[in-house]
Amino acid sequence: MRILVVNNYGQFNHLIRRAIRDKVDTDLISNQIPPEEIDADGLILGGGPTLDRAGRGSDYLRDLDIPILGICLGMQLMGTTFGGKVVPGSIGGYAEVDVEVVKEDDILKGLPPRFKTWASHMDQVVVLPEGFEVLARSNVCEIEAMKHLTRPLYGVQWHPEVVHTEHGQEVLDNFIAICKR
Repeated sequence: MRILVVNNYGQFNHLIRRAIRDKVDTDLISNQIPPEEIDADGLILGGGPTLDRAGRGSDYLRDLDIPILGICLGMQLMGTTFGGKVVPGSIGGYAEVDVEVVKEDDILKGLPPRFKTWASHMDQVVVLPEGFEVLARSNVCEIEAMKHLTRPLYGVQWHPEVVHTEHGQEVLDNFIAICKR
């Protein structure tokens, strides 16, 4: 079992790898690697400063037939790749955000109806891409988590890899379980 973490130049990408390395084979990889060179059972698109620095992330989303979890910028990239809309949010810096689960699904399996997360809303998905559904929302953003209806593509606006996020490890463990299917 191998899950790769795509480095989108975010300050927490190494923490994603650290959070899963004891459970699966993992590496932090450049977002410039061609999709055909990626050999993995799953992919995590990490956070980063801007969509224009997301490298080949859209190619991974379109071309790879493996589960993909987008975290923060990774979710925003997922949104724009499939026709959603991303705009600057009202809260730019990292802050505690109370998330409400509206549909449990695989990625949020076993989580409570509400929990605290650590998130930046410098940018956020405001129009759901076609073929996706909302899994969680907050008073800051109506689309805190989303999932593709037919493909194993998941996005969360918050950072499950940081200690400030409640149930973050469960989100990552749920993604590992999805990849094992």
